[in-house]
Amino acid sequence: MNKPVAAPSRTGEILKKYDLKAKKGYGQNFLIDVSIVQKIASSSHCEGAVIEIGPGIGSLTEQLALRSRHVRSYEVDERLLTVLDDTLSEYSNVEIILQDILQADLEMSVRELKETYGSVSVCANLPYYITTPVLFRLFECAEPVEWITVMVQKEVADRFAAGPGSPDYGALSVESAYLYDVKKLFQVPRTCFSPAPNVDSAVIQFHRKTNGAEDTAQFFELVRACFAQRRKTLYNNLKAYAPEGVNINAVLEEAGIDPGIRAQNMTAEQFRTLYTVWRKTL
Repeated sequence: MNKPVAAPSRTGEILKKYDLKAKKGYGQNFLIDVSIVQKIASSSHCEGAVIEIGPGIGSLTEQLALRSRHVRSYEVDERLLTVLDDTLSEYSNVEIILQDILQADLEMSVRELKETYGSVSVCANLPYYITTPVLFRLFECAEPVEWITVMVQKEVADRFAAGPGSPDYGALSVESAYLYDVKKLFQVPRTCFSPAPNVDSAVIQFHRKTNGAEDTAQFFELVRACFAQRRKTLYNNLKAYAPEGVNINAVLEEAGIDPGIRAQNMTAEQFRTLYTVWRKTL
């Protein structure tokens, strides 16, 4: 019986067999710690179907396959298709799609998997360079995903999980908190990868709220405007953003928000209230 793909010796054998080197352009760093990939998969709520982004040589994919009814993995590196056919040959419940997740019809994929398997989660060791675009594509997906469990750069995880008043708190924190309960699960040292990146990582989890958020794109746009210049007050940032004729003071008064507050000190609920009032003025 083969060792897990994430075992350092097995990873080394696979890379040597296929003469593989990590591609910097794809942000590739292969996980070589079995306990970490087992922990990620076990935390991912992947019992029905799970979508994985960037399977690499199959380290996390293998662990998801052991726990899920169906794994759908999106990979952009054509070199890895033959490798994955080999490393995942024992698992009939794995489907590899050669496509950039940002170009995929995510709504159709999630809908199809839900209809067949009852539930869909997302679990991935995300390449650092596409972390934010991928997460916001998932956030804005018209077919909501209840659980998203991803490994990202530690600094990015800190920003997503930060609360008001923290130096890390910003538009990313508010936008994710609008839709999800966010929790940083655990840190992953750089030594768990080959080649080792220059930074440590963290696993962060998003659990979809049930309060029916609407107009996600417009809300995100307003939040980013509020954080446009962190040193400026909310009033001044909104003044630069608002269409002509909008009475900023009247909007803030109705929302019950101090015009002199800065965005980094506002709660997600205050942003939600502000957006509700803002929408009525346009």
